Amino acid sequence: MEGKSLPFLFCMLMKQLFLLSVFTVFCGSAVAQNGYWQQHVDYKMDVNMDVKTYQYKGKQELVYTNNSPDTLKRVFFHLYNNAFQPGSEMDIRLQTIVDPDKRMVKTTKSGGVEKTESRISLLKPNQIGYLNVTNFMQDGVPATTTVVGTILEVDLAKPIAPKGKTKFTLDFDGQVPEQIRRSGRNSSEGVALSMTQWYPKMAEYDFEGWHADPYIGREFHGVWGNFDVKITIDKKYILGGSGYLQNKNEIGYGYQDQGVEVKIPRKVKTLTWHFNAPMVHDFSWAADKDYIHDVYPGPNNVELHFLYKDKAKLKENWKKMQPKTAELMDFFNKNVGPYPYKQYSVIQGGDGGMEYAMCTLITGERSYGSLVGVTAHEMAHSWFQHVLATNESKHGWMDEGFTSYISDLAMAKVLPSKDEKNPFDSAYSNYFYMVKTGREQPQTTHGDRFEENMVYGISSYSKGELFLTQLGYIIGQENLAKTLKKFYEDFKFKHPTPNDFKRTAEKISGMNLDWYLVDWTQTTNTIDYGIKEVRDAGGKTEVVLQRIGRMPMPLDIMVTYVDGSKESFYAPLQMMRGIKENPYPGVKRIFLKGWDWAYPSLKFTIDKGMGMISKIEIDPENLMADVKKDNNVYPAPIPDNSKVLKN
Repeated sequence: MEGKSLPFLFCMLMKQLFLLSVFTVFCGSAVAQNGYWQQHVDYKMDVNMDVKTYQYKGKQELVYTNNSPDTLKRVFFHLYNNAFQPGSEMDIRLQTIVDPDKRMVKTTKSGGVEKTESRISLLKPNQIGYLNVTNFMQDGVPATTTVVGTILEVDLAKPIAPKGKTKFTLDFDGQVPEQIRRSGRNSSEGVALSMTQWYPKMAEYDFEGWHADPYIGREFHGVWGNFDVKITIDKKYILGGSGYLQNKNEIGYGYQDQGVEVKIPRKVKTLTWHFNAPMVHDFSWAADKDYIHDVYPGPNNVELHFLYKDKAKLKENWKKMQPKTAELMDFFNKNVGPYPYKQYSVIQGGDGGMEYAMCTLITGERSYGSLVGVTAHEMAHSWFQHVLATNESKHGWMDEGFTSYISDLAMAKVLPSKDEKNPFDSAYSNYFYMVKTGREQPQTTHGDRFEENMVYGISSYSKGELFLTQLGYIIGQENLAKTLKKFYEDFKFKHPTPNDFKRTAEKISGMNLDWYLVDWTQTTNTIDYGIKEVRDAGGKTEVVLQRIGRMPMPLDIMVTYVDGSKESFYAPLQMMRGIKENPYPGVKRIFLKGWDWAYPSLKFTIDKGMGMISKIEIDPENLMADVKKDNNVYPAPIPDNSKVLKN
């Protein structure tokens, strides 16, 4: 640079600084858009269970990989068992919510007045659940731990840098609580041990930060990783759960290879069951002395395991259910995507039905239809909660709603009901009931903060299911099916968000769908369209449609003529920026102008006189969750006064 003037050098320096700043901004933007990451854990646990005291001791070694761009100075663990103690947040929630879970309360009547008591509040010291952690080390150096209810707060001995790994080692001892909710001992059906959420479990850290939610009885969230678990227990107990049994030819009980005979010496008092569960975000198991263990071949060489109590009244239904379980898995494989593991276990245990990694725990004393139905729902969770794994505390409607949708479709296929025309009827009915109460809360409400269990349940399951049924109405059923498959393919093992699903649907359909995601999930706006007026227009018919509810929707209108012929009229929303394919093959389709949300009404003309029209109907397939359907039809339906007269 000799011989260059100072002004020239200054200009060159400024140019380089400018280019550097542009490069930094561009690269930062690229990282923000393409820098997907998530944490990873590898667990090793060695556990000894005392079946007489229901207490257990264990050692845990956990290798934690920090794939985030952040330096971590603290970490958090879940200690779920601690919820089952008098005075816990779960206990107090039971005492203060207006509609506590009936399984979790003791109900008495006095003077005609019903009184409920939290079952947790009544637990004695030998009945409570607890999980204690000691000797917590980070790479051999002690770390500072603090227990706050169901959360263990850990101040690290040294920060974990981005892309860094660290090893945590700890001892833990726990007591299995009386069966009150999901996990526990001695269930109402006599299952000895339902071991779910039983170990110190690493909390999830993602682009939103830590998800160290206290446990009050809702759902779970976790970090994907590999579990290597050894469980030592009385040799009379038969186990089932997550993962693959590594020493099956030493254990037996129906797990051994064909032709292998397993003999356990009398002097041996315990057996150590060694499980390996790859790429899961949880590990659960159940144990009982009286389990029957059946193995049934599933699709794609998946082993289906069934463990249920040896009771005469159960056997027939549990045997009949096994081929149906294989059919269900095949349905989910074809309509969502391939199940990524090689075993799935259906286990009698718990207090209802709850999904876990590679298994489910369900109550087993049910009718055949109920048994298949609960298995369908809990198995479907394997695709949504245990492969996609949205954060159910924040977006419960995505997991429960999507699971309800696909399991209802599956049940309609493998065990159709003679009385049911629409597999989603109950979801619509539940949603309409919730709306009528006036107590609905937005689906974006945190799962722990719903005022009522009823509202939480209907919002997550039924309204979540309707998100998909209506999406099919908006973008077309074929596009909905493609969207589900593409979503699973692109976001398995990635903890997707609602926006990820919306963007998938937009890319498949070519439509803008932000309005739908916002109104349906972030507000309590309702859908209500009506036929305001039908009038003669000189040999033609003029129809005036009205938007009454605050939530916009595109409209399909079907006109049936007296001669039996039909025409459909389609009014898309302008802000969709697209149209769906004709859902009525063979029926002439007439496009109306896009209906902007701000306009309360839309007028269109039918090229036939009123005398030639038999019926005009908005949304003839009833896929739109319109809260007042009476005004969707012309001529208006005659009110059914039969119920009034009977009363």
